[in-house]
Amino acid sequence: MTSPSDFTPLFSRRQVIQMFAAVSASLGITPEANAATVGVADTFAKGYGTDPTLTKLYKPGDVWPLTLNAEQLRTVTALCDLILPADDLGPAASAVGVPQFMDEWISAPYPLQQEDNPVLLEGIAWLNTEASKRFSKSFAELDAPQQATIADDICHITMAKPEFREAAQFFERFRSRAAAGYYSTQEGWKAIGFVGNITSATFDGPPAEVLKLLDVEQTVK
Repeated sequence: MTSPSDFTPLFSRRQVIQMFAAVSASLGITPEANAATVGVADTFAKGYGTDPTLTKLYKPGDVWPLTLNAEQLRTVTALCDLILPADDLGPAASAVGVPQFMDEWISAPYPLQQEDNPVLLEGIAWLNTEASKRFSKSFAELDAPQQATIADDICHITMAKPEFREAAQFFERFRSRAAAGYYSTQEGWKAIGFVGNITSATFDGPPAEVLKLLDVEQTVK
């Protein structure tokens, strides 16, 4: 059996490069042709732009313009912390950047995010209108019990009164996005006991209670 060191290549590195150059030339693939090919420039000009440079640090708003103004961000922060408050399992949503995540989310140029954008913006406006109607304050200015009275009316679509049904659809989507942001942080992982991809010195197989539940027997040792 031969080893890699015994192997003699059929072509030298120079010959391989020459062959690739010849093939490229025969197909018209040259640097000049790439730039001048009809339709290529247009194709690459479409879409969402180039990928960000992964070795660079970006500040909020560097990749795309953000949407929320200061008042909207205060409302989003108040609702995030109402949904995901600080407790014995972890910090409040605002402490781990969830409001900023929500701003980035609805500002992104992708189809799902752009679909969420008007729903969330209209819902934020509704919260402040409802807070003003009930308490003559903005939603962020209310105390937690007052905020909860509004949230309780919209936290279940199937149980919401007809006049709150649209706001309930907003709340369901907002809650889902806020939870996604929270549980993608290290603090969120810790709150649910997720340890991530870590190495294990041993593997003892599935726990006995799981095998029993599935009615299977561990045969590999």
